[in-house]
Amino acid sequence: MSLAYITRKIHFSAAHSYRVSNWSEDENIQVFGLCSNSNGHGHDYELELTIRGEIDEKSGIVINVVEIDKVIKQVIDEIDGKFLNKEHPYFIEHIPTTENLTTYLWNRIDGSFTNVELFRIRVLENHYLQSEKGRGPLVYLTRQYHFCSAHRLHSDHLSEEENKELFGKCNNPHGHGHNYYLDVSVGGEPDPITGMIMNLAELDQIVNTVIINKYDHKHLNLDTEDYKEMNPTGEVMAMVICNLLKSNIPKLHRIGLWETKKNYFEYFA
Repeated sequence: MSLAYITRKIHFSAAHSYRVSNWSEDENIQVFGLCSNSNGHGHDYELELTIRGEIDEKSGIVINVVEIDKVIKQVIDEIDGKFLNKEHPYFIEHIPTTENLTTYLWNRIDGSFTNVELFRIRVLENHYLQSEKGRGPLVYLTRQYHFCSAHRLHSDHLSEEENKELFGKCNNPHGHGHNYYLDVSVGGEPDPITGMIMNLAELDQIVNTVIINKYDHKHLNLDTEDYKEMNPTGEVMAMVICNLLKSNIPKLHRIGLWETKKNYFEYFA
């Protein structure tokens, strides 16, 4: 029988700080930025838990959500409302980065259910940063960026009539625009000292330099070299952005591009 997947969400709040105790203040600030504040900061987290298994022929379910909630509550009660660095034994020894938190929650929850399997967990720290882990060894961290651009969908390989028929109003000779949201995902095992897959300051600098500063408040067809000979569809943009970034980000895993709330495109490195 094919497997079915069920996802359950739960919210919790916690405070934390990113610091390496034997580093100087300047070293901590250089690597962790504002997150190095020793007094801490906090987040309203969202934990998304996905379980897979066979559908029970009698009940029609994979697992009773009451069982899921019982397991999650036991784990979340250990961290909800806590200053993780000061009040949780694991995070006294391990910096509570999003990646380390995801790894910890996976290890605590995996194996807690019978006749089903934990498939994936995702931890959302805020709207712009999330981490996820599946059954493999790697953890994936996704950072979201924003830019505003105009473009015209027009292929030189098609006639004027074919372009108008295929792209409709998006073929407007003057172009049109979108508020783009760019998801950049990197994958790896968290560094044993910093708890990070990649330094976020470095990731931000690369993405802003290579993509955002070139695309934001620009007409992609007219103001960038990337689309002089390419049609800037969502699919092409995701591919181009991925190719531009992967030479600068060895751990790049995936690019996700939100053109609108209804149109989302992915390209894997």
